[in-house]
Amino acid sequence: MGAHRPFAATLDAGFQAGLEGALNKNPTWRALIEKNKMAVGVVDLSEPRAARFASVNGYTMMYAASLPKIAVLLAAYQNIQDGLLQESPALHAWLVRMIRQSSNSSASYLIGVIGLKRIEDLLLKYQFYVPAYGGGIWLGGAYPPGALRNPDPVKGLCHAATVMQLCRFYYLLAYGDLISRERSKQMLRILSKPGLDDSFVSVLELRVPPERLFRKSGNWSVFFSDSALVWDHNCRKFILAALVDDKNGEQILRQLVPVVDELLAPAQMAAQSRLIALRKSQAAEAADSANSGGFCANFFKKLRDLFRSLP
Repeated sequence: MGAHRPFAATLDAGFQAGLEGALNKNPTWRALIEKNKMAVGVVDLSEPRAARFASVNGYTMMYAASLPKIAVLLAAYQNIQDGLLQESPALHAWLVRMIRQSSNSSASYLIGVIGLKRIEDLLLKYQFYVPAYGGGIWLGGAYPPGALRNPDPVKGLCHAATVMQLCRFYYLLAYGDLISRERSKQMLRILSKPGLDDSFVSVLELRVPPERLFRKSGNWSVFFSDSALVWDHNCRKFILAALVDDKNGEQILRQLVPVVDELLAPAQMAAQSRLIALRKSQAAEAADSANSGGFCANFFKKLRDLFRSLP
């Protein structure tokens, strides 16, 4: 899928087996997965330069309600970058309401300003939607859908996603590779400090500072979806995306977080140990350097005093 597919080198067989085993322990989840009614994607970023990706039903596109509003966020900043949209406090406020509070009116206003065709073109440009790979992230209508609709070619959905493409979206943002480094930062700031404390956030907010939690969710009827990037300072770094077609989807998303936490714990602990060892090594080197500097300064002072005392 070209330059915009970062997972080519991050697929990990052991991590994949671990995720499948953890999910299949729950018989309800196993049944939903077998019926293509539950999809989960995880990216382990404990070692940011050696990310690991795993998914279940990763290429299964499902209705995602408000989650595809991230496509509007992307399109807005691409238009700013291209000089087609003026950056302003008012525009920023619209974007914040659309993402953090999931405001439908804000999303519809911005879709009207940007245009559905422009949003589609950008999803194709960045390969967030690839029909040959089951589709992906798609936004083909306002909220709620009005007369102007542009359903996706694969399943005829207006608001849809796959967990593989959701993980890619956050991955590219985390590494500053979406539009540009500065635009990626701007989008991450808007995705931070979630205004809704449902699904993933209801669990993650207990351990992760709001400014280190980047998230967008969606739900309607029996369709529940959530996506988050956690980038905490203590090696708790990962991406989690899930789509569920079930009346108990909200509860399933809440229960999923500790399961993924347990799966990631060994890698996070190992990364934490390496980080502590590195800091100790750096501190020891700094101390040695300071001691060496002190010894040299004292030596030259004594030498200077000796020469001054000579007749």
